[in-house]
Amino acid sequence: MEYWNNGGNGSALHRIKEIPVAMLRRFLNAKIRDIRLTGARLDYEGSIRIDEDYLEKAGIIPGEEVQVLNVETGERFTTYAISGPRGSGVVELNGPAAHLGKTGDRIMVLSYVMLAEHEIAAHAPRIICVDRDG
Repeated sequence: MEYWNNGGNGSALHRIKEIPVAMLRRFLNAKIRDIRLTGARLDYEGSIRIDEDYLEKAGIIPGEEVQVLNVETGERFTTYAISGPRGSGVVELNGPAAHLGKTGDRIMVLSYVMLAEHEIAAHAPRIICVDRDG
């Protein structure tokens, strides 16, 4: 496709070079499954606090946007991850999200990645299972 422009000033038209743009698609990058909420703190500004071990195994970094799926209620919402004490097992909803789950609810935490066409075939999401029996 060709594009032409006169710069909006009435001068002669000139051809604009087409710049190829990569199309990106959104894919699952990580999933932490089979975890249970250990608490909820309404008085915090918002997020989900997750044991640093779980985040590290899944490849999710603090501050990264995550989607939380509550298996018990069907709720699905977006927030960001913050690191909880390593080895503590903490999985805690904070702020307004604290209304979307209660201690003991089974949840999943997902993160996504944007990939160019040439990256898709080599991509594999990192899925970790914390506790199948809850």
